[in-house]
Amino acid sequence: MTAPAQPPATPDLLYTQDEEDLRAAVRALLADRADAPTVIAATESDTPYDPRLWEALATGIGAAGLLVPEKLGGQGASHREAAVVLEELGRSVAPAPYLTSSVVATETLLALVGDGGGPAAALLAELASGARTAVLAVPFATPPAGASSATVTLDGSPAGASSALTSLDGAVRGVADAAVADVLLVPTAEGLYAVEAAAPGVAVEPLVPLDLTRPLATLTLTGASGILLADAGASAIAVRRGLLAGAGLLASEQLGLAEWCLTETVRYTRERHQFNRPVGSFQSLKHRMAQLWLEVVSARAAARNAADALATGSPDAPLAVAVAQAYCSGVAVHAAEECVQLHGGIGMTWEHPAHLYLKRAKADSIAYGTAGGHRAAVAELAELPAP
Repeated sequence: MTAPAQPPATPDLLYTQDEEDLRAAVRALLADRADAPTVIAATESDTPYDPRLWEALATGIGAAGLLVPEKLGGQGASHREAAVVLEELGRSVAPAPYLTSSVVATETLLALVGDGGGPAAALLAELASGARTAVLAVPFATPPAGASSATVTLDGSPAGASSALTSLDGAVRGVADAAVADVLLVPTAEGLYAVEAAAPGVAVEPLVPLDLTRPLATLTLTGASGILLADAGASAIAVRRGLLAGAGLLASEQLGLAEWCLTETVRYTRERHQFNRPVGSFQSLKHRMAQLWLEVVSARAAARNAADALATGSPDAPLAVAVAQAYCSGVAVHAAEECVQLHGGIGMTWEHPAHLYLKRAKADSIAYGTAGGHRAAVAELAELPAP
């Protein structure tokens, strides 16, 4: 007699005490090192990153190694804890390569590490310690299922053993955080290669991004030396896993961004007076902020569900990620737009940080796939007619 199928486990959307403690530590650090005037001033420079902030976040708090098991040099935590860090980074729009290095690149390498040996494991330990950063050399807009078209090719050298150097040629446009990466994870048709960013034949040309807190660049490889980390089959699986984690936890960054916009807007409309009354008491503004609150609460549920699905290795993780991105990106943009509009004239100035949140929200709305693309993925995964 066949045993009845067990119902799927109910996702835990609540925050644990450890997660709240982590949030408090990250929020205190960002309040000290990445407040609004500091971030605004940083965007006026060529490179907005603060090495001391990254060292404190990655090494001091240990956030860089949250996804890495302890036996590989990490903290042995999960995507839930990494999601909390990204919520706080979203609240401050701090320029830090956490999403690209500590989530996407780290998750890609984790898919390649078997028993803990090889160049992938050695690089993973360096990323977990915060000593180095890495980026996956694909356009920032690449969805989890869309990284099959490699633009970098081998320069006449067959892929050899994992310790052999191979010459690579090609260009990849729109790579996020490439300006501060120490290592580039380059997918090719033959496999995944690790390329030192400072090596001969590697050029990083900055682009003009909408979001000045997360710079983009074009990577050009001209006979650059790369170490083979995985063959074509394993590479495709690893890259998809890295991008899936990136898309899922990007929803938490969007949640943090939306929460800040709502909180700041409510605070401002309580203090701003017209006709001897707080503007927040006007019925039309109450309705707009109440609607936004409902959207933010729903976004929190979607983002937490995606983080929990990734953390538990749920077979429904692709669906949870697609749902989260299909919803949270629009909420973040709406929250940022309302923040600018309900702040009135001050919200339109460069001195107020509202424009940073709007730009981050708009840039995030096409990162790792558009909302429309994720809705199509939901339809496919749920076997429903596509929108």
